[in-house]
Amino acid sequence: MSVSLAAPADLRGHLDTHLPGAARAWLGRALDEAADAPGAHGPVPVWELRLAEAGRRCGTDHADAVRVLILHAARADSDALTRVYRQGTADERRAVLHALPHLVPGPEALHLVEDALRTHDTRLVAAALGPYAARHLDPHQWRHAVLKCLFTEVSVDEIADLARRAHRDRELARMLGAFAEERTAAGRPVPEDLHRVLALTASPPADEIGIDGKETKES
Repeated sequence: MSVSLAAPADLRGHLDTHLPGAARAWLGRALDEAADAPGAHGPVPVWELRLAEAGRRCGTDHADAVRVLILHAARADSDALTRVYRQGTADERRAVLHALPHLVPGPEALHLVEDALRTHDTRLVAAALGPYAARHLDPHQWRHAVLKCLFTEVSVDEIADLARRAHRDRELARMLGAFAEERTAAGRPVPEDLHRVLALTASPPADEIGIDGKETKES
């Protein structure tokens, strides 16, 4: 289950099914604490401390989903998410990135995505490219994020809304071609994912284009 794509209710249902009893009870208490003491200002709330315990209490396989649910229950705003990201571990930063599409409707937290994309932590890079980045990264930033994935061997499957954003993007196609030429000239293999993305940038086949040169719609 994709933590960035799944609705919080679905994440909770998944955890209720897969967590053992003690972990479910801890999660319930943690979510209640977060709901009772939300906010971004003042002393560090208890729910922020619970983020650090998530892996130990619920297991590393479920920690991302648990942290996202805690952030959601706390109704963490951009300021709170920024504080957790800046002060937290790599695991907590990843959870913040996963939580962005659930909590921040506008671009005010885009600086967190940009920071993650500057790192060499491939798990942060992958988490940064969820639905929030798909909505808010401008074309220039988004194209370079695609290249970052190819360069760091992060699967392009991690890039939310890839097909739509790559569609007919001639500048992205040019950048991919240049990247492939550089790799070939250096005697290095061209990532298979590059060919997948390049295919997405192509125009539709001739039989999908009407006489007036416009795409035909499926009936």
